[in-house]
Amino acid sequence: MLLSEQCYKKIDRELAKYPADQRQSAVMAALAHAQVELGWISPEVMAELADYIRMPAIAVQEVATFYNMYNLKPVGKHKISVCTNLPCALSGGVRAANHLKEKLGIDFRDTTADGAFTLVEGECMGACGDAPVMLVNDQRMCSFMSNDKIDSLVEELKK
Repeated sequence: MLLSEQCYKKIDRELAKYPADQRQSAVMAALAHAQVELGWISPEVMAELADYIRMPAIAVQEVATFYNMYNLKPVGKHKISVCTNLPCALSGGVRAANHLKEKLGIDFRDTTADGAFTLVEGECMGACGDAPVMLVNDQRMCSFMSNDKIDSLVEELKK
């Protein structure tokens, strides 16, 4: 087993929300729990989840590859998603992304050599009025990100 018993208990709680013939409805939550535990979703984890949920492995892969919230390769300790959709782009998203790229010395979809940071382009985060916005480790929303705030964020995450 690639996932812990505790992770499977969480997945079981998700599965219990659906009728037995609709277990596949819990696949997104199962992928999220696996990612929280492992940091990313490998093909082996997808296959294991498919067996556990009792759905075709290709169906799990289709979900995991369709949504950009799932990490399909290892990421740094801190994954920073920068919204570059049009409203954010027009309100400093591109500037913020370029500042981060320069500060970290990486491009989108890259990880720093020390494994500390991965930078990705994010889809709309539903906070257009707070642009530019960033999401740290898929959990923490950072709004109105000036260069100074970006610098402070990076320094905080380095600690």
